[in-house]
Amino acid sequence: MIYIIYGDDRLRAEKEMRRILGEEYEVFDGTEIAASDLPSIFMGTTLFALERKILIKELGAVRENFEKLPEYLGTKHTVVIWEEKMDKRSAVYKKIKDVVKILEFELPEKIDRNLVFNIYDTALSNGVRAVKMLEKIETEQDPFMIVGAFAWKAIDNYRRYGSKKEERILAELSLLDIQMKSTAFSPFSLLKSFLLQVSSL
Repeated sequence: MIYIIYGDDRLRAEKEMRRILGEEYEVFDGTEIAASDLPSIFMGTTLFALERKILIKELGAVRENFEKLPEYLGTKHTVVIWEEKMDKRSAVYKKIKDVVKILEFELPEKIDRNLVFNIYDTALSNGVRAVKMLEKIETEQDPFMIVGAFAWKAIDNYRRYGSKKEERILAELSLLDIQMKSTAFSPFSLLKSFLLQVSSL
């Protein structure tokens, strides 16, 4: 079965990816995959498992490879393709939409992404200032959407720079998301605590 996950809400997208694949899976970077690699990725088996679990990040980064996707719809493996965007007008989309499970995770437009991204960037060096910025929008923004926007920014930074700091931040964001949904503490109090510790992670 092939799944395609895409959208701005990277935190929810990652959770769904892990729900589908579990903790043990193979990872391929779409920017480094050659067309000749596709048969072994989608159809190949290993000595240890006939059915594999596979994550492909940004298969669409190489257009020619993404256009070959319909050739591999019969794979017996569980494959998650994680894209940043999806063109629903493309010929490939029209061929696969009824066979592949496509999951979209978008942040609501009501969130002020630029402002939230600015708060995140500020927290990397000055947590106290970031908290003051957050306090100004508490009554206007959804705290859960803010966590999603933080995660999107952290993942984007990690993809660009490969920073260990962003890895630690993403781990803390996952924990923060759980805490916000399972404890009696105010979501914004937990967000402020996170911002104060970001610079030291």
